[in-house]
Amino acid sequence: MTTQQTETRRFEAEVQELLGLMIHSLYTEKDIFLRELISNASDACDKLRIEALTNEGLLAADEELQIRLEADKEARTLSVIDNGIGMSRDELAENLGTIARSGTRAFLERLKEAKGEAAAELIGQFGVGFYSSFMVADEVVVTSRRAGSDTGARWASKADGTYTLEDTDVAERGTRVTLHLKPLEGEGDADTDPDFTDSWTLRSVVKRHSDFVEHPIRMEVERQEPELDDEGKPKEGGATKTVVSTETLNSRKPLWSRDPKEIEDEEYNEFYRHIAHDFSEPGRVVHLRAEVPVEFSALLYVPKQKAMMFAEDPQAKSKLLLYVKRVLIMPDCADLLPPWLRFVRGVVDCPDLPLNVSRQTLQANPITRRIQKHLVSKVLGALGEMLEKEREDYETFFDAHGRVLKEGIYQGADDDQRLSKLCLFPSSTQDELTTLGGYVERMPEDQEAIWYLAGMDRETAAASPHLEAFRAKDREVLLMTDPVDEWMLQRLQAFDEKPLKAVDRGEVDLEDDTAKEAREAQEAEHKDLLQAMRAVLQEDVAEVRFSSRLKDSAAVLVGTEGGVSPAMERVMREVQGMDLPKTKRVLELNAEHPVVARLQGFHADEARSQDLEDYTRLLYGQALIAEGSPVPDPAGFAKLVTRLMVGAGA
Repeated sequence: MTTQQTETRRFEAEVQELLGLMIHSLYTEKDIFLRELISNASDACDKLRIEALTNEGLLAADEELQIRLEADKEARTLSVIDNGIGMSRDELAENLGTIARSGTRAFLERLKEAKGEAAAELIGQFGVGFYSSFMVADEVVVTSRRAGSDTGARWASKADGTYTLEDTDVAERGTRVTLHLKPLEGEGDADTDPDFTDSWTLRSVVKRHSDFVEHPIRMEVERQEPELDDEGKPKEGGATKTVVSTETLNSRKPLWSRDPKEIEDEEYNEFYRHIAHDFSEPGRVVHLRAEVPVEFSALLYVPKQKAMMFAEDPQAKSKLLLYVKRVLIMPDCADLLPPWLRFVRGVVDCPDLPLNVSRQTLQANPITRRIQKHLVSKVLGALGEMLEKEREDYETFFDAHGRVLKEGIYQGADDDQRLSKLCLFPSSTQDELTTLGGYVERMPEDQEAIWYLAGMDRETAAASPHLEAFRAKDREVLLMTDPVDEWMLQRLQAFDEKPLKAVDRGEVDLEDDTAKEAREAQEAEHKDLLQAMRAVLQEDVAEVRFSSRLKDSAAVLVGTEGGVSPAMERVMREVQGMDLPKTKRVLELNAEHPVVARLQGFHADEARSQDLEDYTRLLYGQALIAEGSPVPDPAGFAKLVTRLMVGAGA
């Protein structure tokens, strides 16, 4: 007999808050709890089978992994039992008493605002579906014994802010979750208050949500049958007897092994919810079967949106379920897709691989490389079709996962431009996002380059003085506002044989010969003024010159050809902690702007030398602000503005 050691612990604050949200029924369909518990039980069975590959003593060769439902109408309890990996006492406390995950607070705030299906999506994404049990139960008791252990443990809570832990005797390996159900309010009405001790209700929930689960889901079912006489005929008077039989509630047919023509959309969607914990519909389904050069089946999903679990994943790796002859071998295989497709969820089943394949042998196996090549081609083809035929859905997808696709370009996977064709960018002339191909189609015949401007956000970039000359010439500029864009552009230097050039770096040739001659003449005439301004800003700029970029603004800062943008420089310095030397750029002036005439007057009058210095620093500060960069001395800049305001008109 195991010695009882009972202790009471308090939930961490985030769990208690989550329980409060659960109890107040965020789900529109309360039966969602059973899907979550069955999914957890299925995962536990899978984990045991995987561990048994290297520890044969954990699972007998002829032992069947299964999930059982036990309902007691009189006691109003429902138990979900599995003979999977089980949990130790410490694992019960860790898995059920805490949510040790970054982003928890943000998740709870979003959950408070969500209702119905939106709440269900969040719960599934964050992996806390176990707590949905408290929507239907006053108390939840979990007893478990981990594989390979002789000791069992019991966890119990009434969602009152605490839970108890104790050692206990558990006869079999695995986990039993027992729900002490709340009283019925609607007399078991299937729509308003379903009775989860009713066999018909449980059967329908399993069929709807968990029919595809690989392990059998079984339940003892009572039915009335007529009593038979000696000849095997029903007795007169309609006498009946109660017969109890064990039924398997799910079909257990792997979806990926079936003919796609026979599968309903809702079946695809339900399986996606099961493996991705994302309860919205997927953006795209890729169901394929290949025989040459490698035999395998695959069922892949492209999510529309970014799940919270995905957003928090610190490992930039793909995670597909790898099956061999319908047996799960790896729940998070990283070698079947490249990291830049890690948002894809799904299953690959390859009978040509050995059942005891390891990660090391899988990486070196040529079969893996062939499968990956095939899957990449199919996924990118599906994305291209989505872009062409379902533009609105594709834009939702790209907003969530476009940054990851761009990683593929940076990593050198875009030699055939199959990734860059899928990228979307804001434009200075288009209300909608545009592809690079769309930009090239709109280019005038005399335009040789694809022009772009990098910025912190679309609004700031669209208002940049750098675009003034382009607008005057009716030339389109792409706005690169994603933090990874400039990393991507280190590789993506041309598209459709058109070079990509930044409008805020190097020379921009938009002026005709007459305008160029006039600008050069002005620079020669006011050479002393430009040198004087350069002397004032010698710690900040490399040169001061007149510009062909400006039409309305007085000044703008220009980087060197091939340099990084101010936005990228700030990311590298502030986010990545890189110790970068200060980059000196060029301050370009609009020779036609009234403020330049004012500067010329200050320079001609030695008594106004301080005004020349102040106006020069003011122009530099304005140029920084216009591009979204901070001024180096905000307090000093504010005083300078005040002083010039007081002396305005002098």
